[in-house]
Amino acid sequence: MKKVSVASLLKKKEQGEKFATLTAYDASFAKIFDDCGIDLILIGDSLGMVLQGEDSTLPVTVEQMAYHTRCVASTAKRAMVVADMPFMSYATPEQTYQNAAQLMRAGAQMVKMEGGEWLAETISGLVDRGVPVCGHLGLTPQSVNVFGGFKIQGRGDAAARQLINSAMELEKAGVQLLVLECIPAPLAKRVARSLTIPVIGIGAGPDTDGQILVMQDMLGLTAGYVPSFSKNYLETTGNIHKAVALYIQEVEQEIFPSAEQSFDE
Repeated sequence: MKKVSVASLLKKKEQGEKFATLTAYDASFAKIFDDCGIDLILIGDSLGMVLQGEDSTLPVTVEQMAYHTRCVASTAKRAMVVADMPFMSYATPEQTYQNAAQLMRAGAQMVKMEGGEWLAETISGLVDRGVPVCGHLGLTPQSVNVFGGFKIQGRGDAAARQLINSAMELEKAGVQLLVLECIPAPLAKRVARSLTIPVIGIGAGPDTDGQILVMQDMLGLTAGYVPSFSKNYLETTGNIHKAVALYIQEVEQEIFPSAEQSFDE
């Protein structure tokens, strides 16, 4: 069984093949997703909300992320494993290097960071030190208090230009993957076509190279608010393995996300 890598995801982008990814936080679900053929598993700081019951991702610590990364990495033998750098764990380059090293030692193959051009120096430093980086633009949950809530980003010409410029700067700095969250579908399409690296969308329409969902949303296990860009696959199938298989199939066949799960400019 060959491990999924940046190179294999890049090959899919070049061949026009879509790929599906999910969050996971423990060994059991990671094994199920891995067995079903998910290409990438993200240990998201979303665990603060879906596991801990917090109202944002901000309380999550590096130690908690390392613990859950170790759990996932223990059973994800095929899927690429990516771990979120939590809030304020990458405020300075030196701090970033130490915290990223902790997540990589726990089993991550790559770390994910939220933010634009201000991260360029830090990203370059990580890459130079052997730590692959995934960027994250659009609705960046760690900036929820700056945005004034969980709101769609990138609407309007100025905001769209800024996001495209940020994406290009991140690629130049060395990110090898990019997540776009809650932005208009046409803008996500422009970004995906402007970059050579694979672009993963969540609430970003059907034209990114891959898709990601929080596993609780995809399985209909979320308590309270369910994002409009998500879809409950367990409700359709009644079986977790079948739900994951259907999600992968619909992403690969460009059935999900539909217009219903996308945002206009």
